[in-house]
Amino acid sequence: MTDDLLIAIDLHKTYGTTAALDGAEFAIRAGEVVAVMGPSGSGKSTLLHCLAGIVRPDSGSIRYGGRELSTMSDAGRSALRRSDFGFVFQFGQLVPELTCVENVALPLRLNGVKRAAAETRAVEWMDRLEVSEIANKRPGEVSGGQGQRVAVARALVTGPRVVFADEPTGALDSINGERVMKLLTQAARATDAAVVLVTHEVRVAAYSDREIVVRDGKSRDMARAA
Repeated sequence: MTDDLLIAIDLHKTYGTTAALDGAEFAIRAGEVVAVMGPSGSGKSTLLHCLAGIVRPDSGSIRYGGRELSTMSDAGRSALRRSDFGFVFQFGQLVPELTCVENVALPLRLNGVKRAAAETRAVEWMDRLEVSEIANKRPGEVSGGQGQRVAVARALVTGPRVVFADEPTGALDSINGERVMKLLTQAARATDAAVVLVTHEVRVAAYSDREIVVRDGKSRDMARAA
């Protein structure tokens, strides 16, 4: 589709003798939430890493905004991850030595935004994610659910066009998981950001607009298969 923001065609990636991706395909539009599902070892995380420019596929095409990611330089892909992409990981991966507001402001600081302006924007996003009251606490002083919402705020603070969420509720109980997913999807849709959501949980995938199932390195778009 010509209005796809990020599209991958016939991706192959092998580690040693193991084919992690074997012709996988993917497409997402702005403002869309797509769940990538599959059993452990199916290739879903490898697909996410390729789409995000973290891992280069052995072959195949990945196009973002009309640009070919698979042939971009490492520096170019790194710059893209700082400006256009946001990331939410299973365990948050917050910097323990920084306060929560400093963690959220970090991507802006790395992009050259001055501290005061970066932290003002960070507090605004923490307020949207309902964690502004813990702004001056360190990650070790907050609950898992609060920490993950801080991680979501950090992913969204730069105004990314695509958010990559890899098992974002995997370390949370069901109540906190539901809260994180509700706030993540609401905030992303409000800013027209696309969300690539890797999960093995049906209740988490229910927040998506569409599901792509990955098995043995191959992908199947459930909407098109229906």
